Amino acid sequence: MTNRRIFLNRSAWLLAGSGLLAGLPAFANGKSVAASDRIRLASIGVKGMGWSNTMAALQVPGVELVAICDIDQSAIAERLAEFTKNGGNASAIKTTGDYRTLLDDKDIDIIMVGTPDHWHALQMIHSVQAGKHVYVEKPAGNSMGECKAMVAAQQKTGKLVQVGQWQRSQQHFRDAIEYVHSGQLGMIRTVKVWCYQGWMRPAPVVPDSAPPAGVDFKTWLGPAPTRPFNASRFHFNFRWFWDYAGGLMTDWGVHLLDYGLLGMKATEPKSIAALGGPFAYPTLSQETPDTLTTLYEFDGFNLVWDSAMGIDNGSYNRDHGIAFIGNNGTLILNRGGWEVIQENQSKDKAIKQFQKASGNGLVQHWTNFVDAIRKNDVSLLHCPIQDAAHVANVAQMGNIAYRSGEKLIWDKKAGAFTNKKIHNEYFMKKYHNGYKLP
Repeated sequence: MTNRRIFLNRSAWLLAGSGLLAGLPAFANGKSVAASDRIRLASIGVKGMGWSNTMAALQVPGVELVAICDIDQSAIAERLAEFTKNGGNASAIKTTGDYRTLLDDKDIDIIMVGTPDHWHALQMIHSVQAGKHVYVEKPAGNSMGECKAMVAAQQKTGKLVQVGQWQRSQQHFRDAIEYVHSGQLGMIRTVKVWCYQGWMRPAPVVPDSAPPAGVDFKTWLGPAPTRPFNASRFHFNFRWFWDYAGGLMTDWGVHLLDYGLLGMKATEPKSIAALGGPFAYPTLSQETPDTLTTLYEFDGFNLVWDSAMGIDNGSYNRDHGIAFIGNNGTLILNRGGWEVIQENQSKDKAIKQFQKASGNGLVQHWTNFVDAIRKNDVSLLHCPIQDAAHVANVAQMGNIAYRSGEKLIWDKKAGAFTNKKIHNEYFMKKYHNGYKLP
């Protein structure tokens, strides 16, 4: 089987197998509601998860796609063809390669940001400043400083911002956390969060080349440093380079760390230490570690992050999950469901529990977002920018500990690392090519 076939099969599992796209009917695209109740959507970045978000949004009654934006013209053509295949009128969809043309468009209510991580902050901030509600993919920002700016922009404009941590809209995740909070597990001293992704691997090292036809690579780079085009840093593989993202820690970590933090009602850690490296694929094209272990110290408990590419057999024979290890039992939670393993010395026989996942989390997340917009109530959002910024910051802390090679101490009162040199170097990414963070 070729690497491409492996990628396609595993990508399908990530989306369909996790319940994101499986069984979705042809969308209504604004039908079934009065014209005055329609909510008009524009999508920025439709090559990957951005299109999954778009298709999920169109399952919500009243949501109508009016525009798509991408720097890759082939991606636009491909998505318009899919739109038509699903019963939509592609000729009515506006297309552009420059998201700024969407900002003053009065026909747009929501902007979906599905671009690489280094674009999230600018596009979200510009969109709320233009009076749009925003659904932005995770992680919220590509640095702690960006997360701070995103929260400030939402607070200033009052627009609703939902971040794509869709697990927050799945009932079994919410029920599991309720069980953790019930106290039945007893004292929890350790939380393990892991992500083992056997199918994930960086691309080979290849020489720089001209961008593919129809790709505006200069715009794709945006605020990132100017570099020649390289196929192994583009599209899906942007995840493995610090200019654009933060590896598995910010790709899957914000999903999984989120529930570790929610379960423990935790704020910022007191200290962070990390070890890892390119152990699985040292000859492939990557900067972020393919193997990483990070230890977070909180008051009263430790949280361990453990990630590895190229391996599926993670803790408890699961390739991802969160384990709350208590004196009476251990609750293990992932996208498939949750269960409690009773501690041998526990006398509470009722502690054993099991719940399978149900429903489509991504559609449920969009339903929640649209409902909050219609009621103009930010408190209804399952993942507002404030919550997403918190977990993104914790993930960034882990990456900063790895990159600096230092055990970091967080000064909660000052909102900074005690090591000022490291704080100044990593807290905010430098913007390039004339771009500035508002």
